[in-house]
Amino acid sequence: KPLRKISEAFKEIANCINSQNQLELAPFSSACSLVSPLFRCLGIAFKFAEMDYVAKVNDLCETSKSISTLQSMMEKDIEENCVRKPGSHTRNLLRVKRGLDMVRVLFEEILVSEDNSLKNPASKAYTQVFSPYHGWAVRKAVAAGMYALPTKSQLLQKLNEDEVSAKSEMQSYVTASTLLIVYIDNLFQSRELGIDW
Repeated sequence: KPLRKISEAFKEIANCINSQNQLELAPFSSACSLVSPLFRCLGIAFKFAEMDYVAKVNDLCETSKSISTLQSMMEKDIEENCVRKPGSHTRNLLRVKRGLDMVRVLFEEILVSEDNSLKNPASKAYTQVFSPYHGWAVRKAVAAGMYALPTKSQLLQKLNEDEVSAKSEMQSYVTASTLLIVYIDNLFQSRELGIDW
């Protein structure tokens, strides 16, 4: 069950954040890789997000073989003056964080919606997280793709979940990922890198 794997992995990450102020890159990138199938289940509207997310997560997984923590990865990019350059690990981390945040908002919206349609939850998640960084053409393509989203029932079926278990796992992810997203934002802010680029 992918949702259970996702929620358990992110709970472990959240526990690491609580117990130590360093976050290991390997378990973080491994947890992030579990989210990829979720984008695939959402269909064409999130195809661009899936491809971008998977590429960035793969970079972080590869990087974790030589760099142990998110902090040391950022410090290395700062030293090499490449933080904002396409392909930098820190830039990829920022993009992955947005993917995690989009899923968090999507789950929050699904949890409060009685509707079987995912159009409103997905639109709100996209508008809140990705839209400010995308040009007109991408925003229009995503808006068109929203009409091809599966229903909530179809999504749960693809994820092999029933409504009760899905709600529990989604809420668990929302709680853990909120802590993680704040943690990553603070890493960027503490190094005066900003998060709006």
